Amino acid sequence: MEVTAQPGCPGERDGAQGDCMERVYFDHAATTPVRPEVIQAMLPYYSHSWGNPSSLHGEGVAALEGIERARQHVADLLGADSGEIVFTGSGTEADNQALIGAAHALREKGDHVITSAVEHHAIHHTAAHLETLGLRVTYVPVDDTGLVDPDAVREALTDRTILVSIMHANNEIGTIQPIAEIGAICRQRGVLFHSDAVQTVGHVPIDVGHTDIDLLSLSAHKLYGPKGVGALLVRKGVALTSYLHGGGQEQGRRASTENVAGIVGLGEAARLAREEMAQEAAHTTALRDGVIGGILDRVPDVILTGHPARRLPNNASFCVAGVEGEALLLDLDQEGFAVSSGSACTSGVSEPSHVLLSLGLPPDIARGSIRITVGRGNTVEEVDQLLQVLPGVAQRLRDMSPHRPAVAERGHHA
Repeated sequence: MEVTAQPGCPGERDGAQGDCMERVYFDHAATTPVRPEVIQAMLPYYSHSWGNPSSLHGEGVAALEGIERARQHVADLLGADSGEIVFTGSGTEADNQALIGAAHALREKGDHVITSAVEHHAIHHTAAHLETLGLRVTYVPVDDTGLVDPDAVREALTDRTILVSIMHANNEIGTIQPIAEIGAICRQRGVLFHSDAVQTVGHVPIDVGHTDIDLLSLSAHKLYGPKGVGALLVRKGVALTSYLHGGGQEQGRRASTENVAGIVGLGEAARLAREEMAQEAAHTTALRDGVIGGILDRVPDVILTGHPARRLPNNASFCVAGVEGEALLLDLDQEGFAVSSGSACTSGVSEPSHVLLSLGLPPDIARGSIRITVGRGNTVEEVDQLLQVLPGVAQRLRDMSPHRPAVAERGHHA
């Protein structure tokens, strides 16, 4: 069961006192709990194998050996060579390194980058930074399910295009993109292809040995590893300028003393994911489908956002008409359920999600977004508990609202 009873009573606000309720965690797209096996693998690198991996003495060698084992585990998960894995401080850093590093390395070849309208802010904001440096960025649109058309990427390519960056799956709506097709187009045109795979690594199979991905970003805390560590896959022969300067760590690609314990944790999480991915995906898909079917059956005027079939196995995302998503999140929080009103990285922002607006949803509907992402520890009973509570919470909020907008006609709403 993904139940928590945490110090500080996260369901209590404004200084309320009382016993902590048992809570159910349904926000795995934001972060996952660190697996006990991962914690155990990390502990020795805080207690006795704490040396600097750049040092030549025994303590340093022990730390370096932990890093290299982790590198191999991550490479095995991706179907890559271990020398193609560069450890970073986060998925965001990996995205920045991919875009900025490629732009600097290939500036003489071209000045044009292509991405999609629904990328994570780690890509969009980095692309905007590239525009301040004089590069041109094309944002290809998506359809009403959030899907990128590979032909739109093909049509956007020019002789000056140096990089295409399309996420593997969207963090808000769960749509899985056709990266194999897009990668093949890029390879035909001799253009680098990067994919932000933070939401998919460890949950959806990725074999870079059978795709045309040149660069791929991932983050440990999305696959039951620790926060503060990620990785960038850099295929052999790919030109990439270093993002951080200083020492020669990570094959000269990322200066900074390594977060040894965090890297070891990422490696262990990757090893476990490789062994258990199919079983976990079957479990979360069944829970996800239960959430989707239950909400569409029990809550009127709800739109399922994202692709109905090409979606992450753990992602159920909706827009609830006549309700503010943040209000729905907070009321569910009071009831003991941790969910999201969209991307965790944009929580507290009053503007509607750029992802939902890109689907063609009107702003008043987009503001009613809720994202429920299940995990390996969740149960059918917990889904049933949510389905018993959510309809009443939604109706109560609608009754408080001065107006209730109609749901737009779409092919996959209740």
